[in-house]
Amino acid sequence: MENIKSYVQQHKDRFINELIELLKIPSVSADTAYSQDVIDTAEAVKESLSKAGCDLVEVCDTPGYPIIYGEKIIDPNLPTVLVYGHYDVQPPDPLELWTSPPFEPVIKTTDIHPEGAIFARGACDDKGQMYMHVKALEYMVQNNNLPCNVKFMIEGEEEVGSASLAWFVERNQEKLKNDVILISDTGMISNQQPSITTGLRGLSYVEVEVTGPNRDLHSGLYGGAVANPINILAKMIASLHDENNHITIPGFYDKVQELSAEERAEMAKAPFSLEKYKNALNIADVYGEKGYVTNERNSIRPTLDVNGIWGGYQGEGAKTVIASKAFAKISMRLVPNQEWEEITELFTKHFTSIAPAGVTVKVTPHHGGQGYVTPIDSIGYQAANKAYTETFGVPAIPVRSGGSIPIVALFEKELKSKTILMGFGLDSDAIHSPNEHFGIFNYLKGIETIPLFYKYFVELSK
Repeated sequence: MENIKSYVQQHKDRFINELIELLKIPSVSADTAYSQDVIDTAEAVKESLSKAGCDLVEVCDTPGYPIIYGEKIIDPNLPTVLVYGHYDVQPPDPLELWTSPPFEPVIKTTDIHPEGAIFARGACDDKGQMYMHVKALEYMVQNNNLPCNVKFMIEGEEEVGSASLAWFVERNQEKLKNDVILISDTGMISNQQPSITTGLRGLSYVEVEVTGPNRDLHSGLYGGAVANPINILAKMIASLHDENNHITIPGFYDKVQELSAEERAEMAKAPFSLEKYKNALNIADVYGEKGYVTNERNSIRPTLDVNGIWGGYQGEGAKTVIASKAFAKISMRLVPNQEWEEITELFTKHFTSIAPAGVTVKVTPHHGGQGYVTPIDSIGYQAANKAYTETFGVPAIPVRSGGSIPIVALFEKELKSKTILMGFGLDSDAIHSPNEHFGIFNYLKGIETIPLFYKYFVELSK
């Protein structure tokens, strides 16, 4: 594969333009107003896989948005790599904070990306990283050096919980049979230091509703005499952490595995500057659970965060009212061994129990998933490390991510396969935020590195 660099350089303008066209389609799965756009994106992914060299590409109907399945089987006796990605994106809100329209991709230079980055919703998460695999396949097919079989499963509901993916995987285990699953929906430490994500946190996501009086009330006539749902909700949420930022839900930590001092020491080897971290976020100091450093708080420890809170009058000017209802959306990031359904139940029981008699509480679970850890002595990890080492010139560092990809645990349960997380994004890429972007360097380096994973995985499998 010595000509991979020259192939990428020769076709880089086309690779970039193709990604830009894909990013123009607003495939927001959380908003039904974009339903046709999500469908259109699925068709675009199907076409791209066909052009890249898949012999079979299907738009597979599900109870929700379709899954695009593609394959190129060159020899049933050779290993098979299953590539997973998603074509849906997060909502672009708040729109006013974007420096350019979220679905009108533009290339801008930054301090971190002097060669330019594509600014658009989905640029890094996950259209850009998913499309690297499509172009890597194109290279291997065009140059007749695809060393094994490859299958693609690209879904359209990752940003809303992947409910249809579980349905699809359970019903298509033979079709999806593989030797390793390859995903690029994570990041790496820097453009100089690659890393491989070996752990993911699980997730429990709920919405809470606190109801007081049967209607909005005049705050002068009723204030101080009836429970104010907004005040009550604020107090209930505040009570979910103690003075050490430890979560107070009974039983929450029962299954949390404490890492050994040796493992924590290995994690600490990853390059990290607390000052740069604070400066990048424009904060005076970090905040979190006592007894753990920043890189442990956001990776190996569970968390509870309010993602949204609302109630009462929010228009211009003043309206003296006690709202009848108050609401919040709450996510809990979980570590391996914590069962998300059990945590959801513990939260519901506790949150309901701490409500005063003057209000009623409703907890509605949205979605969740299990955490995951992949061993670094596996063939898949070793192949990924060799690929990164060849293209970046230094070995990758194993890291645990604070994010959640619930389907990874699903894949292991249903397909009995290990997953390798080869991410090429950076923490600064603003995924899920305004001004999301993906570096041109990262995009092209991914296309250059992925074929080497195939090469080394086949070699190590012999």
